[in-house]
Amino acid sequence: MAKKKDESEAITKSHFVRCRFCGQKNGVKEDYKNGKANCGRCKLPLSNEPHKKFADLSKHDYVHPDDSKALAALRAIPGIDNALRKLLSVTGESALRVIFTAGSVKVTPKQFPDLHAKLQIACSTLGVEMPEMFVQQNPVVNAFTYGSEKHIIVLHSSLIERLDDEETLAVISHEVGHIHAEHVLYLTAARLMEAIANASVARLVPGSEIVKFIISAGINSALLAWARRAELSCDRAAMLVVQDAHIVGRVMMKLAGGTSASKIDYEQFLEQGREFKRTCDEKALDKFWANIINAGLTHPFPIWRVSEILDWAESGEFEEVMKRN
Repeated sequence: MAKKKDESEAITKSHFVRCRFCGQKNGVKEDYKNGKANCGRCKLPLSNEPHKKFADLSKHDYVHPDDSKALAALRAIPGIDNALRKLLSVTGESALRVIFTAGSVKVTPKQFPDLHAKLQIACSTLGVEMPEMFVQQNPVVNAFTYGSEKHIIVLHSSLIERLDDEETLAVISHEVGHIHAEHVLYLTAARLMEAIANASVARLVPGSEIVKFIISAGINSALLAWARRAELSCDRAAMLVVQDAHIVGRVMMKLAGGTSASKIDYEQFLEQGREFKRTCDEKALDKFWANIINAGLTHPFPIWRVSEILDWAESGEFEEVMKRN
């Protein structure tokens, strides 16, 4: 009898909080405090704070100026869109789709249900139609979006295993940002070009004449240069969903520090990002070397990315986007 009485008292002392992200109604204790409990559906921290959904967000509201400049230079190349669409039609886009649908786990309401809920949150916040999403067993810490017609997001298992739920939402939102910003045609072509950049591989690819044209016309280098800068725009898209610069910052800290991130002081990491930006702004040689070294990578340096997202937050531009939409 005493046990039933205790249970009854516990129920009467509880109340409900609706998740600000996914809308799920969650029972919590009477002494509940913001951030001290997680939603049963999306697993994100419960809070009484509102979460903004954008009714009519334009990509021009948040696209990074370096992205815009690089894309303008890319689009100035005659015949680029036709060449890239031809590339995707004769190379491995369909093969990639087979690889991921056959060798990965599709995210659904019953498989990785919390990831499915996070994808819904990102899409409903930015105003994007839900793409398919897969989790692939892969030791490389990465996530990407591809597909010129039907978009697919792929998350590597090693990435989501080291992130908390808010950070995972930021990564998914970054990928949804590629869709919202209309990056995916060029992004898919960039990833394919990375895969077939080796001359011996290129000879085996159907439509190798298209590949040769793309390389000789300078499309390849311009495409890869743009792809790195496009990541800066999608970090901003992620921030528009999570609505906290420090969640994006923690993702960058884990990308930079790996499994040792628990030993890193986050405030010191942020200061490292600010110092990096100051140095690059003040010293032309440092900026030159940063650009040269980064040219061989698929993404900007994590420190570079955190410095850019902090700058966007602290400049007031992020708040302006939040107010306008």
